[in-house]
Amino acid sequence: MKDFIALTKPGLVMMVVLTTCVGFYLGSIGPFDWLLLIHTLIGTSLSGGGSLALNQFIERDRDATMHRTQKRPLPSGRLKPHQALWFGVGITIFGITYLALLVNVLSCLVTISITASYLFLYTPLKQRTTLSTVIGAIPGALPPVTGWVAVRNEIGLESGILFTIMFLWQLPHALALAWMYRDDYARAGFQLLPMVDPDGRVTSTQILINCLALTAVSLTPTIIGLTGILYFFVALGAGLGFLGFAVHLTITRTSASARKLFFASLLFLLVQFVTMAIDKV
Repeated sequence: MKDFIALTKPGLVMMVVLTTCVGFYLGSIGPFDWLLLIHTLIGTSLSGGGSLALNQFIERDRDATMHRTQKRPLPSGRLKPHQALWFGVGITIFGITYLALLVNVLSCLVTISITASYLFLYTPLKQRTTLSTVIGAIPGALPPVTGWVAVRNEIGLESGILFTIMFLWQLPHALALAWMYRDDYARAGFQLLPMVDPDGRVTSTQILINCLALTAVSLTPTIIGLTGILYFFVALGAGLGFLGFAVHLTITRTSASARKLFFASLLFLLVQFVTMAIDKV
């Protein structure tokens, strides 16, 4: 059972749960529907975990060549490929069906788009083009939209802003990770930007530009009346802090700086979304 749980990448699922939960809460009007939230999180967690398991099934041979991933259940031989395949397919379909029956069809459709773009676009494109990071940011940015449409049953400006914040956040986060493990990714044959940018000049510039855009867009929830002034100043401070790590990476262009940026991105996301929930208008 432990290996099946590992297939779902619980850390990533928890991030999906957090952003989905905040999207749901921000979209709520009137008495809070705890039961609907629970149904939303169950369906989202199952489908998300299933998609991540299927990703590991697809990439099992490449994972076996990477030091970072060779101890995962499939490369290590603790699970057979067919076990991972059927487990992933089963909980993905169950999660999507669960959302359709117990939440609403729109949340189900958003989740299908997450699964499809992650497995059929991002996963194969990682082996072919550096643009895969941009494509992969789309499914990574949709969980708060799932939460929003679960309670509102419509896609509005607010959910679009949540998507944009997550989309812009994904890029420096993913590029920093790829920079940290560039040798591993190159060994596995992945075509990510740091692999074709030996001195890191292009990668660090893209990270800096995205952090600038992220800092600006992060302020818009207050501007449109979704959050209060507390969030505005916390978002501004967090954005400038995150931007500082990006500037440092641009100057030094070292793996140590990329690692600092990566962990700063996790803190930034946590602070942003928790403060959004606290300071909801």
